[in-house]
Amino acid sequence: MLELKDHLNFNLIIADKGFDNKSLENQDILLCHDNIFKDISILNNIKNSSKIKILLFSKTFNKFEIFNEKIKLPISILDLNSIIENSIIKKSFSKNSSIKIKNYFLDKNEKKLIDKENFIFLTEKEIQLLELFITNDRSLSKNFILNQVWKYSDDADTHTVETHIYRLRKKIKSKFNDEKFIFNNKDGYSL
Repeated sequence: MLELKDHLNFNLIIADKGFDNKSLENQDILLCHDNIFKDISILNNIKNSSKIKILLFSKTFNKFEIFNEKIKLPISILDLNSIIENSIIKKSFSKNSSIKIKNYFLDKNEKKLIDKENFIFLTEKEIQLLELFITNDRSLSKNFILNQVWKYSDDADTHTVETHIYRLRKKIKSKFNDEKFIFNNKDGYSL
């Protein structure tokens, strides 16, 4: 693999003598040959890593679900580069589309707010409203919200914010029985 290093679109570090969890976390992707199945300690380190894991295999192997991608060898350099780049894009997309909010996860792709067992569907404006709350750790005024989410001017006289927050609170209370999701005080609204 070392002789191919100059033809790859990524930096390659070979760890053929083993490695620890700390060195794994310094990498973006773990590209593993099927000979790792011989060393259970290496396999456990890889399994516990949160990095993208790609298995290169030449022999048949038992299905192993810890890998994000499985590539049958031989493979061209162009195909390998493409698979690795696509894996990075998928992980980045997934990471940006799932946001933790209090005891919930906001899945922006599916437009859902999810707890352990239940979910509610959200509108695009509700998602924008929640993103605004999580990027600001202070109470947000009605005018600020109107300007940021709806692009209204500061002097617009509308009940848009109150209506959307009322509906969102109602959805959350109905499905999750959570009455303390969005707070309001004299300074505005917050999570």
